[in-house]
Amino acid sequence: MVHAHRETAASRSRGALIAALSLTGGYMVVEVIGALLTGSLALFADAAHMLTDVGGLALALFAIWIASRPPTPAKTYGYYRAEILAALLNALILLAVATAILIEAWERLMQPRAVLGGPMLVIGALGLVVNLVGAWLLHGDAEASLNVRAAYLEVLSDAVSSLGVLAAAGVVLATGWTVADPLVSVGIAIFIVPRTWGLLRQAVNVLLEGVPAHLDLSAIEEAMTQVPGVVRVHDLHVWTLTSGREAMSAHVVVVDVRESERLLEALHAVLHTRFGIDHTTIQLETEPTPLLRIKSPGV
Repeated sequence: MVHAHRETAASRSRGALIAALSLTGGYMVVEVIGALLTGSLALFADAAHMLTDVGGLALALFAIWIASRPPTPAKTYGYYRAEILAALLNALILLAVATAILIEAWERLMQPRAVLGGPMLVIGALGLVVNLVGAWLLHGDAEASLNVRAAYLEVLSDAVSSLGVLAAAGVVLATGWTVADPLVSVGIAIFIVPRTWGLLRQAVNVLLEGVPAHLDLSAIEEAMTQVPGVVRVHDLHVWTLTSGREAMSAHVVVVDVRESERLLEALHAVLHTRFGIDHTTIQLETEPTPLLRIKSPGV
């Protein structure tokens, strides 16, 4: 059976993602050129981070397109997981960028290079404005979709790195101490890692079909057993199809399976109202009848 297709949380953010991609992609070119002209590693780190923003936003839009394709007999859930794969890839790219920045920063700490503080300050300030606008565009939908959240975190963390660029440029202009440039770059890389690691863990948990972090399996089981006529629940599984859509399957032992229509309606209502779970597979069953032992005469 092919499951009915439903719009994902990320697909509702398509317009904001396109606007953020256009804005970020345009300014990324400016930052790359500025990094080459000023010789600033901090500005280059910000430009590289902005490049991952462009890649992340493009991946998010591509994943939305893939996920919008209808289910088929071969792929009955459709392509929802493409969005999670995009979030996973975004996280891996960010970790790779952070590693590259740390390596280059170490080399520059050993051999300091000249940095043009004035142009660096101007480009960093404009970059901050671009990143803040991009983050504002994505903020509203970041909680509803892991895929959009990945893009939002990239843009937001890039805004923080732009602040670092401004600080480094100010130090270079005020004191001429160019070591501030690679030091700020190290700070940008350290800022990227923990947030990206958290995103990576969430994406992997979805791919491993782990219980969603916002749901408590024991609470779900307890709520189901409180439905009149339910004796107990076993083989309960809850997992995420994609951001904003959870699925559940369970065996439910009931007093009388002849009340299946009422029981299923009540169970579905509890799962939807209390936990937001709409895709459910529930098997009703009764307690097995114990075998009677017949004693032979004279035994």
